Amino acid sequence: MSNTTVLDVHEKPPAGKWLALSLQHMFAMFGATILVPQLVGLSPAIALLTSGIATIIFILVTRFKVPAYLGSSFAFIAPILAAKESGGIGSAMIGSMFVALVYSLVSLIIWRTGSGWIMKILPPVVVGPVIMVIGLAVAPVAVNMASTIEVNGVDEYNLLHFSAALVTLATAIICLMFFRGVISLMPVLIGIIVGYIYSLAIGIVEYEKIFAAKFIEVPQFLLPGIDYEFVITPTLLLIMVPISIVTISEHIGHQLVLGKVVERDFIKDPGLNRSLLGDGLGTLISGLLGGPPKTTYGENIGVMAITRVYSVYVILGAAVFAILFSFNGTLMAVISTIPKAVLGGISILLFGIIASSGLRMLVDHKVDFGEQRNLVICSVILVIGIGGASINVSETFQVGGMALAAIIGVLLNLILPGRDKATLADETTE
Repeated sequence: MSNTTVLDVHEKPPAGKWLALSLQHMFAMFGATILVPQLVGLSPAIALLTSGIATIIFILVTRFKVPAYLGSSFAFIAPILAAKESGGIGSAMIGSMFVALVYSLVSLIIWRTGSGWIMKILPPVVVGPVIMVIGLAVAPVAVNMASTIEVNGVDEYNLLHFSAALVTLATAIICLMFFRGVISLMPVLIGIIVGYIYSLAIGIVEYEKIFAAKFIEVPQFLLPGIDYEFVITPTLLLIMVPISIVTISEHIGHQLVLGKVVERDFIKDPGLNRSLLGDGLGTLISGLLGGPPKTTYGENIGVMAITRVYSVYVILGAAVFAILFSFNGTLMAVISTIPKAVLGGISILLFGIIASSGLRMLVDHKVDFGEQRNLVICSVILVIGIGGASINVSETFQVGGMALAAIIGVLLNLILPGRDKATLADETTE
């Protein structure tokens, strides 16, 4: 494949081509963006709407220099579920806003001091295992969704529903393994579509609400002070905020990968402080409207790598399409009828990929597990995170699971001897 750029960052395509390229980007992120709210009980329409708004904010903050799309973050699935359990869905939204404030604070510090300190606090030996915990901690949720149905308030195994999950999973795997180009970048969307068609064929789709839906319908917003009380508790902050440790590292990784694809150094221009601030403001607006936290999407980076179209205006077009689609009541009704088994089937793959990406980070950075320091940090993070360990001081001050694992991982990295040697080895690897 030629490395010749088709459209550079600031170039605008002709109208017809613009439309097609933007739709391609929207469909690349569509499956994953609507899957997160489906898993945590939020509105897919709001998730789609806020992804478009967040992307526009990101592009404005980065001065039209970074062609990145912001979609729903999978890192916050378990924290949102935990926040809902402790204080309702409003707690998850408040937590999301505080995550955005952390992004903004880190952005301000980077603006004043540079970005070198981040990787000293968040080396691969900490971030890699935490990413693995993110995927593995929610693995039981995926399996339960894929293989059970609710009967009289109790989940019971159902082979027919599990078959829909397996068809969905198999389709996504086939797209990843045996296709190239854009199809290989949309395994989630294609898997869900095929799984849905199979579910229709075996009669497990309750599609009556589709016919009752209006073609144009305003999304159901979830607003602070109206739909829920704005109450902040230490437990809420400890559930959501520590995950920023991982998502900030993920953000840096995406900026580096995107920079390689587009042949620009986005860490320097427009600067990591601006891209992180754009991510934070997008997440803040999403939380205020009732959507999940946002992150830059690797799927859209993949589309750019294949098409060699880097135009920021194409990404803006995708954001506008996402906003328009969120007001399509019929489409949102179809999404709401996707069987739990189909979502579970695709989640088996996605959660596994998340966990594997943490392992890949350890391999890529050649983390030496012959060193006792690395072995201890990784082991403690994995067992505390997956095992669900928690510290309960009172009803309003509790921290556990993934958040506790991330906090302890950072502390161990700072406290245990040998950090300077480990940092030097990591810089050599890079």
